[in-house]
Amino acid sequence: MPSVPYRGRLAPSPTGLLHLGHARTFWFAAERARAAGGTLLLRNDDLDAIRFRLDFVEAMIADLRWLGFTWQEPMISQSARLPRYRAALECLHAAGRIFPCTRTRRDVLEAIGAPHEGGADDEPVYPPQFRPPIDAPLPPLGETIAVNWRFRVPDGETIAFEDARCGPQRAVAGRDFGDFLVWRKDNLPGYQLACAVDDAELGITEVVRGDDLIKSTFRQLLLLRALGHAAPGYHHCPLMLDAAGGRLAKRHDALALRTLRERGVTPTEIIRQFHSEPVKP
Repeated sequence: MPSVPYRGRLAPSPTGLLHLGHARTFWFAAERARAAGGTLLLRNDDLDAIRFRLDFVEAMIADLRWLGFTWQEPMISQSARLPRYRAALECLHAAGRIFPCTRTRRDVLEAIGAPHEGGADDEPVYPPQFRPPIDAPLPPLGETIAVNWRFRVPDGETIAFEDARCGPQRAVAGRDFGDFLVWRKDNLPGYQLACAVDDAELGITEVVRGDDLIKSTFRQLLLLRALGHAAPGYHHCPLMLDAAGGRLAKRHDALALRTLRERGVTPTEIIRQFHSEPVKP
């Protein structure tokens, strides 16, 4: 059978100026799409209602074009795809794969009684005692959702995938990660659901992103399976670190692409830094 044409994506969030670390990950994505003779999409992950700013959208497009990145189709904004995420949520609800949750992050941390090792950006493992019984009737979703909804993971099941850069990856559901948010009480989809739905429906064949998101991949694989979608391939890049050994964040204004550009740094000088690791198709 003929192979499926390669489709990759860039997925910046307009919550701050793009920095050198973003550029490096996007360069890996663009180079892998080019090496495979495929196409690259631009997805605007604009679901963070608190930190989203329209000027950041304009800035990220300008910075990407300045660096020489191109994409083959009009930009896709997640805020325009809310009906698709809601349809996926309804499928999960009909299958009994989700449950409403009124517990706070503090409730979860106090219940597990130990420091959270996943870091501030990752969800702590949800305590099983907070779950409703699996045969408990589910309340309706309602037209406007005002409560968090979580995906019930299959406790004890090993989820595995082969990463194109990091090799075999395995995690045990219920131990390494727990029931996770798929819809928020502000009536917006969680990152895991929106990302899984987009990658499936937009025909993405390989997801290229930072290796801090490997644990998210296990969650998204469960969602893809529950929704009846095939999983894409994955390639997780090493993060770019600051002088103290921490990962770059949007607060690192000195390394923002806009700042480097204003200092007179050229795109060629920036891209040259990314060639230390070969890109294989």
